Amino acid sequence: MTDPRLDSITQRIAERSADSRRAYLARIDAMRGNGPLRGGLSCSNLAHGFAACEPEDKQVLKLTEAANIGIVNAYNDMLSAHQPLGEYPDIIKRAAHAMGCTAQVAGGVPAMCDGVTQGTAGMELSLFSRDIIAAATAIALSHNMFDAALCLGVCDKIVPGLLIGALSFGHLPVMFVPAGPMTTGLSNKDKARVRQLFAEGKVGREELLEAESGAYHDKGTCTFYGTANSNQMLMEVMGLHVPGAAFENPGTELRQRLTEAASQRVCRITALGNEYTPLAWVVDEKCIVNAIVALLATGGSTNHSIHWIAIARAAGIIIDWQDFSELSAITPLVSRVYPNGSADVNHFHAAGGTGYVIRTLLDQGLLHENVRTAWGQGLRHYTLEPRLHDGALHHVEGVSESADLEVLRPATSPFDAEGGLRLLQGNLGRCVIKVSAVAPEHRVVEAPARVFESQDALRQAFEAGELERDLVAVVRFQGPQANGMPELHKLTPYLGILQDRGYQVALVTDGRMSGASGKVPAAIHVSPEALGGGPLARVRDGDPIRLDADNGELQALVPADEWRERPAVQRTGQDSGFGTGRELFGFMRSAVNEAEAGGTVFQG
Repeated sequence: MTDPRLDSITQRIAERSADSRRAYLARIDAMRGNGPLRGGLSCSNLAHGFAACEPEDKQVLKLTEAANIGIVNAYNDMLSAHQPLGEYPDIIKRAAHAMGCTAQVAGGVPAMCDGVTQGTAGMELSLFSRDIIAAATAIALSHNMFDAALCLGVCDKIVPGLLIGALSFGHLPVMFVPAGPMTTGLSNKDKARVRQLFAEGKVGREELLEAESGAYHDKGTCTFYGTANSNQMLMEVMGLHVPGAAFENPGTELRQRLTEAASQRVCRITALGNEYTPLAWVVDEKCIVNAIVALLATGGSTNHSIHWIAIARAAGIIIDWQDFSELSAITPLVSRVYPNGSADVNHFHAAGGTGYVIRTLLDQGLLHENVRTAWGQGLRHYTLEPRLHDGALHHVEGVSESADLEVLRPATSPFDAEGGLRLLQGNLGRCVIKVSAVAPEHRVVEAPARVFESQDALRQAFEAGELERDLVAVVRFQGPQANGMPELHKLTPYLGILQDRGYQVALVTDGRMSGASGKVPAAIHVSPEALGGGPLARVRDGDPIRLDADNGELQALVPADEWRERPAVQRTGQDSGFGTGRELFGFMRSAVNEAEAGGTVFQG
C-alpha cells in the first residue's frame, strides 16, 4: 500500500497540473494520429529517408510493417562516459534485425563535460546545453521515419535534454541506453583530500594532476554520485531503462546484452504491436514523483531540482521546490555514496544498487508501484537484477538485504529519517540546500556576509587571507539570465578549508553547486536571481545572514524598513556575453525563466 502522504502530494501535483497535462496528452494523441509511420510519407520523402540503407533494410522500410527505431546519440570520445556509445548503433541495429526490424541513427546531440569546464568560461554554456540537446533531439525525430526511439546518453545535462526532447514525441515508445560507470580508481575521499591540500598550497600541480588522473582513469561515468549517476538512478525508477542497466561497467558482455535488450524491447512496444507503450503514458505524475523520491532517498544531485521541473513541464506536469521539500520530509536517506559517504557507485552497485533501493522504498509504500514502464506494467520489475545464462540475458530476483550497511540501508533503518534536499525561504528569496552530506552542527550558520560576483574573486580573497573568520559567502550574478548559471564547484575546497579551521561558513548563491555538493552548507539556485533585481542584489558586505537548514530559513538580518528601501546594486563585473561561444547564447539568457521554473527557455 502506498504511503498516504505520498498519495496526497501526488494528488496535489495532479490537480495543479490537470489543464496542462490534458493539453499535452491531446497534442500527443494528435501526433499519433498523424503518424510517425512511414506510410504517411510521400514516395520522395521515404526514398530520401532510406537512401543510404542496405537493400534488405530498404525492403523492410518500404513495407512499413515492422518497426524502425530512431537512435539519438550523444556520443563523443572526449567524454569518458560517452566514449563507449560509439559502438552502440551497430549493436542496436544487429539486435533490431534479429527482431525483423530496422534501426537508424536519427541524429546526434552535443554532450559537454562539466568536469572539463568547471571554473572556465565554457561552464556558462552548460545549463543552456540541456535545452539545445532537447531541440536537437526533436530535430532528430522530426523526420517521421520512426516507430520508437532509443536515447543514448549519460551525463549531466544530456539525459534531461534527451528526455525533454523525446517528450515532444511522446507518442513514440522511448528507452534510454546508458554506458555505465568506469571502474574504481583513486577513492573520491583521497581525491578530495589532495584537492584541498592543493588549495592550501601544500602540494603542487603535479601531485594534483596525478590524483585527478587516478580518479578519472578509464572509460565510463565518473564514479561519484553526482548528476550523471543520479540521472541513471532516476531513469531506472522512471521505468525508462532495461531493469538493472544503470551501473554495469562498460565493455562487459552483460553491458552488451543490456543494450541489445533495449533495442529488442522498443521493437515490441511500438504501435505496430499489441504492447504499445508510448513515452507520454510512462512519464506521468506518479513517475515524476517516483523520480524525486529516488533522488532524495539516495542523496542525489541538486541539479535535478532544476532539471526535473523542466522535464515535468515538458510532460504537462507542474512541480516546484515545495514538492521536493515535502517529499524529502517523508523520504528516508537509504544510501551513502560520495560526496555523502566514502563509497563510489561501484560499491553502491555491489551492495544492492538500484534494485535494492527500489525494493526497500516500494516495501514501505514510498514509491508508486502501479505505474507503466517501458519494460512492462508495475515498478516491481525494477527490483530484478540482470544476469547471464549461457550468454543470454535473464532477470532474477534481486537482493532483499544490503551487502554493505555502510553504503545501503533499508528504509526501515536509514542513515537519516528524511531525504537530502530542503527548501529555504525568507527575505533573500527561495532556494534549495542539500544537507545529506552536511553535518548537523553545520546546518545553521549566522555570520556576516562577504559579497562576491565571481568564483575567482572569492579565490583571490581566500589566497589573500581575507576570509579567516566566520562568514556567509554571497556569490551573486550567477543565475541563468546573468551568465547561464554555472556550477560553482571550484569554491568547495576553499570553503571546506575554512570550515575545517573551525569557522562558521556557508555559501549563498543564485548559481548552481552541482551534484558534488558536499560538507559546506550551500543555499543555491536563489530565486529571483540578482540580475533580475532579486534580493541578493541588496546584500552588502557585513550584513548578518542567517542560513537555517533545520527550519528552512534564509534571511538577511537587516531591519525590515531598511531592507525594503535599500536599492539593488548593479553588476560591476564584466558582462559574460562574449568568448567561448557565449555570444551565440545571448538570446537564451534573455529568454530563460527562473530556476524554480526549470531554468529553461521552453516556457511551457
